[in-house]
Amino acid sequence: MSGERARTKAPARGAAIVTGAARGIGAATVRALALDGWSVVAVDRGEDDPRLPYALGTREELAAVVESTGCERVQAAFADARDAAEMEQVIAAAERDHGGVEVIVAAAGVIAGGVPLWEMPSEQLAAVIEGNLGSALTAARVGIPALLRRPQPRSGRLVAVASTAASRGMPMLAAYCAAKAGITGMARALALELRGSGVTVNTVSPGATDTVILRESARLYDLSSGEQFAAQQPIQRLLEPEEIAAMIAWLAGPNGSAMTGADVAVDGGLAL
Repeated sequence: MSGERARTKAPARGAAIVTGAARGIGAATVRALALDGWSVVAVDRGEDDPRLPYALGTREELAAVVESTGCERVQAAFADARDAAEMEQVIAAAERDHGGVEVIVAAAGVIAGGVPLWEMPSEQLAAVIEGNLGSALTAARVGIPALLRRPQPRSGRLVAVASTAASRGMPMLAAYCAAKAGITGMARALALELRGSGVTVNTVSPGATDTVILRESARLYDLSSGEQFAAQQPIQRLLEPEEIAAMIAWLAGPNGSAMTGADVAVDGGLAL
């Protein structure tokens, strides 16, 4: 039996919430968790941010992600991952519909820059901090209480998507680097705060991955395509979103139970 066929027979589990789910790593994570048997709430704002110079995920893209799973246990929720009130509504609905929340994946993220930090427009700086670090902080502040509401023995999981930019300096992307480093720092502190609770907190740091954010990064660096980033990675190719999602799904499942406070590099060796 193939690995994929075996995974489709996984038993049903509790609810997992994924932000930034309309495309890229978030979309791939929705599909991976659905294959692993989770009931998934795929969350995305479905609107552009006027402060950013490129298009964000759409409602149509989110609907297509849900449809692509072919699973009735996957549903879309339109909410701003930065907004605590909107995310509280998503959490409350998931608890009502699925009996509780066991996994939170904070995959929402944006990028902007292309100039020295002191020349970056203040509205773009705010968008980068809010869209990356702010959305992860909101996922933790709203999501962790829901994970703790599960009865003991619990096995709650918070997994946030950081980046190689959290530990590797990237010129003209100082705000993005700062936001992603903030996510890894948040996770380390939360892992200690949640000592003995049964809830783990980890981050995954992708390298150059074939996503819209990478293509926007190429534009900011005046490169012809995102493919030009592949040469920086020892594996000599771009990563696929599904490769990052596989690690996120592993951390969300029972095999990841011994890990907390870790930042897992899925980067093709970029950070070396």
